[in-house]
Amino acid sequence: MSAVLQEHASVARVYRVLIIGAGFSGIGMAVSLKQRGEQDFVIYEQEAGVGGTWWVNQYPGCACDIPSHLYSFSFEPNPHWSRRFSPQPEIRDYLKHCADKYQVLAHCRFNTQVASLRWLESRALWEVTDAAGDVAYARVVVAGTGALSTPEVPALEGLERFGGRIFHSQQWDHSYSLAGKRVGVIGTGASAIQFVPQIQPQVAQLSVFQRTPPWVIPKPDRAFSTRSQCLLQRFPTLQQLLRGLIYSAHEVRVLGFVFNPRLMALHKMLALNLLRRQVKDPVLRRQLTPNYSIGCKRILLSNNYFPALAQANTHLVTSGIQRISKDAVITADGQRHPVDVLIFGTGFKARTPFPKGMIFGREGADIVDTWQAGSEAYKGTTVSGFPNLFLLMGPNTGLGHNSIVYMIESQITYILGALDTLDAEGIASLDVHPEAQQAFNQRLGHRMRGAVWSVGSCKSWYMDPDSGRNVALWPGFSWKFRQQTRRFDAEVYRLMPEPQGPRP
Repeated sequence: MSAVLQEHASVARVYRVLIIGAGFSGIGMAVSLKQRGEQDFVIYEQEAGVGGTWWVNQYPGCACDIPSHLYSFSFEPNPHWSRRFSPQPEIRDYLKHCADKYQVLAHCRFNTQVASLRWLESRALWEVTDAAGDVAYARVVVAGTGALSTPEVPALEGLERFGGRIFHSQQWDHSYSLAGKRVGVIGTGASAIQFVPQIQPQVAQLSVFQRTPPWVIPKPDRAFSTRSQCLLQRFPTLQQLLRGLIYSAHEVRVLGFVFNPRLMALHKMLALNLLRRQVKDPVLRRQLTPNYSIGCKRILLSNNYFPALAQANTHLVTSGIQRISKDAVITADGQRHPVDVLIFGTGFKARTPFPKGMIFGREGADIVDTWQAGSEAYKGTTVSGFPNLFLLMGPNTGLGHNSIVYMIESQITYILGALDTLDAEGIASLDVHPEAQQAFNQRLGHRMRGAVWSVGSCKSWYMDPDSGRNVALWPGFSWKFRQQTRRFDAEVYRLMPEPQGPRP
């Protein structure tokens, strides 16, 4: 490869591995490559720094809902987390620390957005074009963009005519003061329940437009004392034990999610008790009580969301939105709700991680067109017809009960095994057999039967709206996924020899 690089340096750069994204996935992959002595890789990151979702999401109150001693890399424990559930700036700084310590910043190309990926069969390379039109080539592409990166904004009638300020929680406008404003919040998901309590005291009027009430349980958050931080730093084994205990406590929750939804009764009791304690108004309490199985949508953690909604300047609106006027939201019941600013807490396009027209595999196939029944992959990592392309946090690798970082590290181990296979003499590319991918996803579908996501008529972003398949979550124990990704199973892949003739 080095000779090829020197010969064609004046035309376009050729990398062994090109990573998309500098969040947990991209940084974790890069560190693993560095630890193997690999230097021929690059990270394309569309933002100006390291952090991924923890760089772009800077809304008030942004924090993790998985304990930080688990929501971190296993190879880089951090004894200095300030809280059990760390806020966004700390997580962003932690990732920057990892990039610094393991010397991957030199491999980062910031402010570089990937516009398209195209597989060149005759050359066994990916042609990567960025938004500026510059082209590079890569033998392997690892997409670490994640599922929660593209904001979802509903197509509301009249939105383009609204005369006030509009922004999504991911693109929070910190230059715009909400003090004394009439604010409309559309959506009541994980982001909204964090920023609503933060903005409620400063606004004149807060209208929260709710389509479906979330299940909310108490957040067992607390600050870590200096003494406890020093203990963890002095005794690393103690921190490993703490991480293991947190992991085990979260892992057992999968029993209720997948195997017996009746075991979710404890979570339901916690949620209803919280609602009774914090909301005294019976009408508001009824509006905030979900009518679907707990767990089929993401369970949220908060101690201050309900109290914020109960304040005199806050109004919960449960009638559907009919249209947006120049200065108000008009609901289906004919009511007019005047607002100066609209904030969307409507989540992300999790079911379609890539836009159409971005990734083209064998014979020019668009990856979106191959996902007519919803996105799918083999072990959440490879897609038939797209050789040498690996997805981190791909389809069915999300978790409703534990840390996604655990899944990312499992996938990285699998990808490293694939790279070892590619290092074998004469192997240029590998492509999972479609039969293997189909059989794997059939097994996933079988496991989904009877899971809490499949009970009743609950609708969530986990499900593909057309096929009704859960395309987001792993239906089982996360350690089972680690078992399945511990070894790269080259026998289910089509291994292609080096192409004849020079590469670009």
